[in-house]
Amino acid sequence: MDALTRIEQALTAAVTAAAAGCPPGLAAAVRHAVFPGGARIRPRLCLSVALACGDDRPSLTDAAAAAIELLHCASLVHDDLPCFDDAAFRRGKPSVHRAFGERLAVLGGDALIVLAFETLTHGAAVAPDRLPTLLLTVARSVGMPSGIVAGQAWECESSVELTEYHRAKTGALFAAATAAGAAAAGADPALWGELGARLGEAYQVADDIRDAAADPAELGKPVGRDFALDRRSAAREFGIAGAVQRLERLLAEAVDSIPPCPGGAALRASIMAESQRFLPKGLVRAAA
Repeated sequence: MDALTRIEQALTAAVTAAAAGCPPGLAAAVRHAVFPGGARIRPRLCLSVALACGDDRPSLTDAAAAAIELLHCASLVHDDLPCFDDAAFRRGKPSVHRAFGERLAVLGGDALIVLAFETLTHGAAVAPDRLPTLLLTVARSVGMPSGIVAGQAWECESSVELTEYHRAKTGALFAAATAAGAAAAGADPALWGELGARLGEAYQVADDIRDAAADPAELGKPVGRDFALDRRSAAREFGIAGAVQRLERLLAEAVDSIPPCPGGAALRASIMAESQRFLPKGLVRAAA
């Protein structure tokens, strides 16, 4: 079974179980937030690392990957709220608060966070000794002091160092994806966090570039938000060409950080292939 099928099946099972007997509006808002998904980059990264480490408990890997994606979806729902970006669209369709109202968007995002940890806990029944490490790994990527909640909170401060902001806002969940993939397969997650952190920072740089220069129809969401909200970004700080150079350096550092593992060569090839999707080719040519 390919990685995307594994992820979609795990997400469908988790959301379907949670929606049974749930208030219909909340269930619909949660489904809207999760399906259809985007590129599923984070859960696919989780599966790729687990496969590189042996993937001896695939059902646990699937649960970890689903939990990572549910947390990502929750962060998007909250990020789009009027009190933050007030985004009208996400993944080419109305954002949750536009489709279901602000109250259900807040509740839906909260429900997704809880569902992520429920999914991870249920999945760990096949290897309960791995659950504590997985819970800590994933929880730290979400909360304080350097999880995605902290990354969002940095936007409420008058100043922030760009790398610290990127590592919390985006890198933290990428680092959780790589570390959780390793932990699900029984490997040492401490060796894998740097790969995810570098990839996450690279992805955020790419997102900054897309926000500054991409076509909103191609992205499926509004652009120009960093400028409109006076938010720190790599594109604003370094220019498009400088941001592309920063992106390329981070990707090279990410690949160099991969620890020795049985599937290391395949993982390197997979990451390099995936990184080609970070930016539309037109933006790369324009920055050259």
